[in-house]
Amino acid sequence: MADTPAEVVETTPPKRHLQRRRRWRRTLIVAAVLLTLFGVPWWLLLASGAAWPAAVFVVGTALFAAALVGLPTLMMLGHGRRHIDWAAATGDALLGIGWVLFVWSVLGQVLRLVLHLAGVSDPAAARITTAAVIAVAVALLVWGNREALRVPRVKDVDVFIGGLGRGLDGLRVVLITDTHYGPLDRARWSAAVIDRVNELGADVVCHVGDIADGTVEVREPQAEPLASVRAASARVYVTGNHEYFSEAQGWLDYMDRIGWTVLHNRHIVVERGGDAMVIAGVDDATAGSSGLHDHGADLASALAGADRALPVLLLAHQPKQVADAVRAGVDLQVSGHTHGGQIWPFNFLVRLEQPVVQGLSRHGERTQLYTSRGTGFWGPPFRVFAPSEITLLTLRRME
Repeated sequence: MADTPAEVVETTPPKRHLQRRRRWRRTLIVAAVLLTLFGVPWWLLLASGAAWPAAVFVVGTALFAAALVGLPTLMMLGHGRRHIDWAAATGDALLGIGWVLFVWSVLGQVLRLVLHLAGVSDPAAARITTAAVIAVAVALLVWGNREALRVPRVKDVDVFIGGLGRGLDGLRVVLITDTHYGPLDRARWSAAVIDRVNELGADVVCHVGDIADGTVEVREPQAEPLASVRAASARVYVTGNHEYFSEAQGWLDYMDRIGWTVLHNRHIVVERGGDAMVIAGVDDATAGSSGLHDHGADLASALAGADRALPVLLLAHQPKQVADAVRAGVDLQVSGHTHGGQIWPFNFLVRLEQPVVQGLSRHGERTQLYTSRGTGFWGPPFRVFAPSEITLLTLRRME
């Protein structure tokens, strides 16, 4: 006799039906987002009163329609099971162009309102607004592409830590993160980044995750310069969320093989001038749901056996992991993940999920958090009002 009542069996949708329903829901959400992303600039630039000649309207509409259909197609080919790099690069660029056009089309409504209040009517007001939006978008995309592809500037930050021994005063910690080696071949860029890192005379170099989008086999030519990083005391690495999209254990093994210390929920002790500090690392916040055995952020394990009288530097990919750091009495956490928003005003959306988007911040009475804007970029090859960085943290003793 069945344990489940018949009426429950009859009213519970089959698993396949639930999966189909979720798939349709996701499809509708994606369609709504794409229609908004391309529909708003289409309306402002072509259909909101500019009275363009028929040929301009038809050609412009065809371009927007091609983008609307092409973006999801390129993303599936590039970031789906097939991993076609040219499709990924093209789709990523199209996504960035669409986002910038969308944002400035929304803001363009302010200009159009001002023009109307000044007595300029359509179609002149609509055409002036269109020209302004296109000019701003093109300028930002050209500049943003150069910002994304250049070697990052070095950002110097002094961090004062209570309990830091005199021998560690002035310890130089270089932070790189979110290199995101991906469909665009950036092997030369990677080598130039490492050259700049090596100029800094670091005691400790940290890579705080999101090395690449793809497996070691595919992205190793871009990651290879990491083997030549120089540090007086330690080179340490933790996973980011993007490692868990492809081959997290493979990247852990690779970094270990090229001589980096992998802080897979563990710690090391660094000594200088007779004083010591603990450098710990935890897996990314998404690792626990990855399905990989023995992966998942575990700060208790990372600090197990550590002398808690020593100051603690923690590597954790996502800033929101600072909540655990505060409870554990960590002195300084270094993170990445946010990219500083990468393309303005996406930083405001990032802030909905993360406690900090960039820079040095204090949490609780003891813990400080430094959030890097990232060394590379993800997806769209643009950085708008969110420059990349190589960070030089100089640890200072509090007198």
